[in-house]
Amino acid sequence: MEAANRGAHDEGAESIGLNIVLPHEQEPNRYITPDLCFQFHYFAIRKMHFLMRARALVVFPGGYGTLDELFETLTLIQTRKIAPFPVLIFGKSFWEGVLNFDALVEEGVISPEDVSLFRYVETAEEAWAVLSENLPR
Repeated sequence: MEAANRGAHDEGAESIGLNIVLPHEQEPNRYITPDLCFQFHYFAIRKMHFLMRARALVVFPGGYGTLDELFETLTLIQTRKIAPFPVLIFGKSFWEGVLNFDALVEEGVISPEDVSLFRYVETAEEAWAVLSENLPR
């Protein structure tokens, strides 16, 4: 989230921050517009607010929290609990080492079309091309 906040800050734009309160770590980054910095105690409530406002999800290599947000979003799109929007996953080689979506299809736990709920991207330019095609004007 910090990269997006910094990009907005550097351009003089406001940006929102949905921070989670954790012991001994995770403070809001300095690029969030102060009046738009919100603190959450529970991950589920933070994700709900995030998804209520999101027009896309851009995922970078990460750990449990990143996986949680990615799978929650894919599940909600898959089950049509939220309207579909672009889900961009940066770094195909990282993610294919961590997740095997083809194995999930082969095992029958997701449908082949579920793999089309996201796209791998490698560069900001590639991501912007996908977003600019798919976001409402």
